[in-house]
Amino acid sequence: MSIAPGPAPAPDLSGGGAAAAVAALRRTAYLKERVNEPGRRAAAFRSAAASLLVAGAAEVERLARADRLTDLPRVGDRTAGVAAAAVGGRVHPYLAEAETTAAAPLTADGAGAAMRAALRGDLHSHSEWSDGSVPVPEMAVAAVALGHEYLALTDHSPRLTVARGLTAQRLRQQLDLVADLNAALAEQRAGIRVLTGIEVDILEDGTLDQDPELLDRLDVVVASVHSKLAMDAPAMTRRMLTAIADPHTDVLGHCTGRLLGGRQADSPGASRGSRARPESTFDAAAVFAACADRGVAVEINSRPERLDPPMRLLEQARDAGCRFSIDTDAHAPGQLEWQWFGCARAEAAGIPAERVVDTWSVDRLLDWTTRAR
Repeated sequence: MSIAPGPAPAPDLSGGGAAAAVAALRRTAYLKERVNEPGRRAAAFRSAAASLLVAGAAEVERLARADRLTDLPRVGDRTAGVAAAAVGGRVHPYLAEAETTAAAPLTADGAGAAMRAALRGDLHSHSEWSDGSVPVPEMAVAAVALGHEYLALTDHSPRLTVARGLTAQRLRQQLDLVADLNAALAEQRAGIRVLTGIEVDILEDGTLDQDPELLDRLDVVVASVHSKLAMDAPAMTRRMLTAIADPHTDVLGHCTGRLLGGRQADSPGASRGSRARPESTFDAAAVFAACADRGVAVEINSRPERLDPPMRLLEQARDAGCRFSIDTDAHAPGQLEWQWFGCARAEAAGIPAERVVDTWSVDRLLDWTTRAR
């Protein structure tokens, strides 16, 4: 199974009822996430869906008939309208307009479609366990709709407290949750596996911010720099080379750490008004040679405000013989569609699909991630 190059399909609301209302609210949130509208807008629809679930089907349908869904906490006029229409088996115009927008490809002229169709999964995603917006099962459900065979759950490590990074104890709890979820997905024949993982901070000395024993247990380790991004080039180079040499490192995440301010002309989903941050400086030739030698994949981060590495470094990594991982770094379900951006950039750089690790089967992928542990 490969990922279909179109958007995730809309739910069927024709049956009506409370379940349709929850689906309509979640779908609206998803579509807002897909085009990177301000997070509070998607959050409002997800909060309303959660409120309907707490209220229960009978109460939701009673309130909808009485035009009183706003009596429920965290349900406003707009979310009530979308929900009430769905209870009656109809699609609210607000949701219909969002669906029309979603019918257009995220990239100009559908650039990246061939690479997108070759992908089988995504190796960088976040959940509400750190700084993501939804529980792990909701991310998995969205990945199923996109045709993923696997999705790596890579919440942050302890040092990144601003993102609620996972302590060793919390990571162990998450591993138990993922094991239970995968058992349920297998029983349902969902066709997807959630891979255990982490986006582990590369500390100033190049060591990885998690217990080695726990890193041994994970399917995928994405190692990224999140702090002191402006350190001098020789020190940053040593830091990155140390992390790449660690046998646990599978993917070097968003290697320059740059942020692109505002809305990027070639990326319709780019953040509006985001603050720019320059690239970290390092010896790219040495870093990419080490990645090629160690079999570490260079991430092509698809977040519109990152698009990291820049094209000149992407081409340099290609010429160095590196492998790549086209990842979304998704913090919400709708962002899982952002692989389009990374795929378009990979194709523009002339990177063959065979060198992109998330085109591989899950068995081949896991043989690679456990190669040196």
